[in-house]
Amino acid sequence: MLIVAGLILLALGVLSGAYLLLVPFGVVAGEAGLALWVLFPVFSILGYLLAAAPARDSSLPLLTRGAGVVLLLLALLAAVGIVLDSTAILPARGDLASVWYVLVIGLVLGATGVATHRPRGKAAA
Repeated sequence: MLIVAGLILLALGVLSGAYLLLVPFGVVAGEAGLALWVLFPVFSILGYLLAAAPARDSSLPLLTRGAGVVLLLLALLAAVGIVLDSTAILPARGDLASVWYVLVIGLVLGATGVATHRPRGKAAA
């Protein structure tokens, strides 16, 4: 049950980050309120921890890397959005503060997830 609850919270965290990313470009209607700014990292971290707590040792690296890859992809999409706005290819309709926020949080959490759980005896390249 904890794994399911954790995965749902993780998905809600990623959804919050995606919404923060899409609002300034007018892809989705509405505004990115304070709740989304808080829930993106909180749900992402709490969801991962809840899913990882009862996970078997053999499935933990997959969960960790999977969450890290998803968050890194979100961060890369934020970077693409910032570049597209800066080059006026796709100008943002609103402030890009939320996009920068997704970039920073996604990079930190995503890189941590991807870099964690290396096989024993393997050094970083």
